[in-house]
Amino acid sequence: MGHTVLIVDDAIFMRTMIADILKGAGFEVVGEASSGLEAVERYRELRPDMVTMDIVMPDMGGIDAVREIIKEDPEARILMCSAMGQQGLVIEAIQAGARDFVAKPFQPSRVLEAVQRLMG
Repeated sequence: MGHTVLIVDDAIFMRTMIADILKGAGFEVVGEASSGLEAVERYRELRPDMVTMDIVMPDMGGIDAVREIIKEDPEARILMCSAMGQQGLVIEAIQAGARDFVAKPFQPSRVLEAVQRLMG
C-alpha cells in the first residue's frame, strides 16, 4: 500500500490536480479539505502520512492549520502549496512546521520531488 495523503486546497481543480499527480505516483488520497479548519479536523480523523496544504483559504489559513496540526503531531509531514509571490508566507509556513513547499502553477515533477524529500 502506498503512503496516505490529505489534500487541502479551497479550489477543487487544484485538489484534483494534486490528487492525480500523487495517485499516479502510488499514493492513496484518503481525504480532502477546503479550509484550514477542515484540514485540522480531517488530520485528526485520518492521520495521513502526508498533507499538501494551500496557504490562502477561507476560515483558517494554511499556516494556522499547520501550527494546529504540528501542535498535535510534531512529526506531521506537511507540504505547502503556494502561488508565486507568496515567499514571505512560505517562510512563515516553514517556521510553523511545514517541511517543504511547491509553487503554483505546479510542475508534476517538482511536486513529486518535494514529496519524495518529505517522505525521506
